[in-house]
Amino acid sequence: MSKEEDVWNTLRALVDDADRKFARVRDVPAYGRVSQNHLFHEVFDAYTLLWKHQQQHRAVLVQRGLKRWEIGEIASRIGQLYFSQYMRTSESRYLVAACVFYEAILSRRYFEGSEASTKDLGVRSKELRFYARFLLVSVILNSSEMVKHLMDRFVALVDDCKNTFRETSFKEWKQVVQEIVRFTKVDKGFSFRPMRYCATFDSHRASLPYVARFHAKRVLKFHDALLASYHRNEVKFAELTLDIYRMIQCLEWEPSGSFYQKNTVKPSENGDVIDHSGASGIIDMHLAADMTDPTIPPNPRKATLYRPSVTYVIAVLATICEELPPDSIVLVYLSASGKAGLNNVSQMENSGGSSKYSRHKVLSQNSQEMNSGTSESQSNGKRELSCHDSYLWFGPKGNGGSNNLYPGDLIPFTRKPLFLIIDSDNSHAFKVLHGAERGETAALFLSPLRPIFKNPSDVNSLNGSQFTFFLTAPLSAFCQMIGLVPNEADSDIYNEAENIIANAFTEWEIILCSSTTMNLVWAQVISDPFLRRLILRFIFCRSVISFFCPPEENELYLPLCLPHLPTSVAPNSEAVRSVVVQLAMHFDVADSFHFSDT
Repeated sequence: MSKEEDVWNTLRALVDDADRKFARVRDVPAYGRVSQNHLFHEVFDAYTLLWKHQQQHRAVLVQRGLKRWEIGEIASRIGQLYFSQYMRTSESRYLVAACVFYEAILSRRYFEGSEASTKDLGVRSKELRFYARFLLVSVILNSSEMVKHLMDRFVALVDDCKNTFRETSFKEWKQVVQEIVRFTKVDKGFSFRPMRYCATFDSHRASLPYVARFHAKRVLKFHDALLASYHRNEVKFAELTLDIYRMIQCLEWEPSGSFYQKNTVKPSENGDVIDHSGASGIIDMHLAADMTDPTIPPNPRKATLYRPSVTYVIAVLATICEELPPDSIVLVYLSASGKAGLNNVSQMENSGGSSKYSRHKVLSQNSQEMNSGTSESQSNGKRELSCHDSYLWFGPKGNGGSNNLYPGDLIPFTRKPLFLIIDSDNSHAFKVLHGAERGETAALFLSPLRPIFKNPSDVNSLNGSQFTFFLTAPLSAFCQMIGLVPNEADSDIYNEAENIIANAFTEWEIILCSSTTMNLVWAQVISDPFLRRLILRFIFCRSVISFFCPPEENELYLPLCLPHLPTSVAPNSEAVRSVVVQLAMHFDVADSFHFSDT
């Protein structure tokens, strides 16, 4: 066997070994704290050997037929590996590392090789997958310019493939194009400040001493989150729905500006000249090790479930709770319809019929559920709500009760501290959890039974939940509710509105941290920046809607929290009411609110 043949055979053996180990890591469950780091290191070692081999013997391998797209595919696998590790750990350094690898592939045009490769359906399919994965990473990183650039390239590539391979159906790829266009269109125009926790905007200097001095009998650390969504026809890209995307952003730290700029530059080639004619280039295999921002704490771990079965939700939650460290809390976000086979109440209204009829229909349905479906059983002459009749619907249309997630299904997990956010047209059915816990009183945020907008016809009910929008981007949700469309020319107006909200949050933090009546459930999490911000945004959401909706329909439109927060931050309290009045006056929409009725 010649030396050249030995080099080629070694390459193929290394490729097979790396692919086999990659498949093992890809199949590892994306939740649970059982260490799989050894698998991660094994596959990285395999790709390191593969990369070094092709670099050291590049001339021989190119002569033997190594194509540039093959190097691009290896680099794409490495980027994919980094992204999967980000999804398991929520460590942003892996997400940034994936982006760096994908940027390198794009800048070096690994998939834009010879004319022969452009006629190869297999190679074009790999290129399509590369663009889809790079788009997903860029969306999560909020790299709007890169997303736009990739979308243009991706759409052009799909069109070219349809023209080149006329006998092949590209229906799935056309659907991917439609998804990303729809996703970015919905999210565009409502970004005033980062959704991630940013110390510049979300840490309020005046209230920090009060937060630091606040002392509770017990302090819980926000350690894990489970985020699950199941709606028909909801806005999504790949397996990332708009609401889950917003929640992911809301539960992560924003890297400091100087650090982010320093670490997102494109990697350099191994040499002074970039050679795009052959299979060239070295990418730092251990890039993520240098991607940790020392100025911010780690992100809480998140298990994101796309259209899961009920049993899968329960299995993941059980694993998280079983492995939860002492004095830690799990955030559980569940977004689903309470009606079998329907999206949510707002979608029912917009599907047809007058507003008056739809309102009567919804009120009638809720009345029926309160009288029977939510189940009230008679015991010693008292009516007791049951945990086993009303539910969230996690399943396709037409399936049976196995897709129902009942409030009672969550009770076993209340042996551990839970922060539950239920976003559903049947969320109030989960009030029965309060007082039924098995050891730890749960913190409950329950969404309104339906959203409310000044101009309902201008808002597509499929474009994400209003309640989730308030929890993740309060000013954007406020503007959407009152029918304001952001304009770059009015940036000063929106910046001032952000300052109004920031000042309000500062005051509310001081009130909460000075309260002697705050329930221990809230007191033990108020020190956590993410959970404290969610509490403040809930107060804002509840107060804004309470003055915006007709007073006689409060029960339908208002979110609930259990246990109750202090009355000092209730909607009618001066500290809260004055902020809503100021914001309404700022945007000149005070006539849309019911301030005189309170």
